[in-house]
Amino acid sequence: MDVTITLIALAVMVGLSLSLSSVLAIANRKLHVQEDPRIDDVERLLPGNNCGACGLPGCRAFAEQAVAGTIAPGKCTVSSEEMRETIAGLLGVNVGGEEKQVARLACAGGSNVARQRGRYVGVSTCRAANLVAGGGKGCAWGCLGYGDCMDVCDFDAIVMDAHALPVVDEDLCTACGDCVEICPKQIFELHPVSHRLWVACKNLAFGDEAESECAVACNACGRCAADAPSGVVNMIDNLAVVDYRHNDLTTPSAIQRCPTGAIVWLHGRQGAVRGRQARPVIRQSALPIG
Repeated sequence: MDVTITLIALAVMVGLSLSLSSVLAIANRKLHVQEDPRIDDVERLLPGNNCGACGLPGCRAFAEQAVAGTIAPGKCTVSSEEMRETIAGLLGVNVGGEEKQVARLACAGGSNVARQRGRYVGVSTCRAANLVAGGGKGCAWGCLGYGDCMDVCDFDAIVMDAHALPVVDEDLCTACGDCVEICPKQIFELHPVSHRLWVACKNLAFGDEAESECAVACNACGRCAADAPSGVVNMIDNLAVVDYRHNDLTTPSAIQRCPTGAIVWLHGRQGAVRGRQARPVIRQSALPIG
C-alpha cells in the first residue's frame, strides 16, 4: 500500500515537472527578445572601467544605450578619441561631444603652510579623524591629508604629495565621483577641464583669522573679484566664488593680485599657477603642532 502511494506521488511530481518545463520552454521561445549583437561589439571597444562618468552604471549599460541611439559615443570621455570614432563608425552615428570632467580639490593647505592644532591618534583615515574634533587641523574646512580619496580611487588618479595633500592627475581621472563622496570635508568637486580658474580654498574666515591658520587661505580681500571680468568672481561668505556660467574665463587676470595664491590658474601640465603678487611658499617641512 505504502509503495503504491509513493509511486503515485513520484509519478505526479514527474508529470508536474515535465509540464512546467514544457510551459517554460514555450514561454522562452515566445517571449525571448533577440539582443543586438552590436552591444557586445561596442562593449568590447569601451575601456571596461565601469566608472560611471557617463552617468550610467557601467560599460554594458552604455553599450546598450549607444546601440539604441539614446547616447552618443562621445559621452564616454574615458575612451580615446580614436575609440569613440570607431564606435561611431560601427553604429553609423555621429560621435557627439562631451567635455571631459575631472576632480578638483578646493584646498592647497598642505602640512607646510596649514597649522595642525592637535595630534590625532587613531585609525588613519580622514573620516575617522574628522569624527574627533574635526581632525585637529586649524582650518576647519581644510584637507586632513590621510588619503581616503587616494585609497578609494580605482584609477590611480590621485596621489598624496610630500605635504599630505592630494594631487589629481587629469589624464587618469574618470570623474567617477568616489573622491567627492568619501571626503568628509566636502572639498572635492567634479568640473569640466576647461574650468581653469580655480579657488583652492573653502575657508570662510576673514583676513588675519584665515591666514593665521593657513598661509595660502583666501582672506576675502576681494582683489580677484575686482580684477576679473564683471560677475566672474564674487565674494560670498568671505570666500571668492567663480561663476562658470560666464564665457570670459580664458585669461587668468583674477589671480594676479591675490596675496596668498588662494585663487589659481590650472595650466594643464604646469599645475596650479599662482599670481604675480602671491607670497612665495618657501617652507618645505611641516609646521609644528600647536
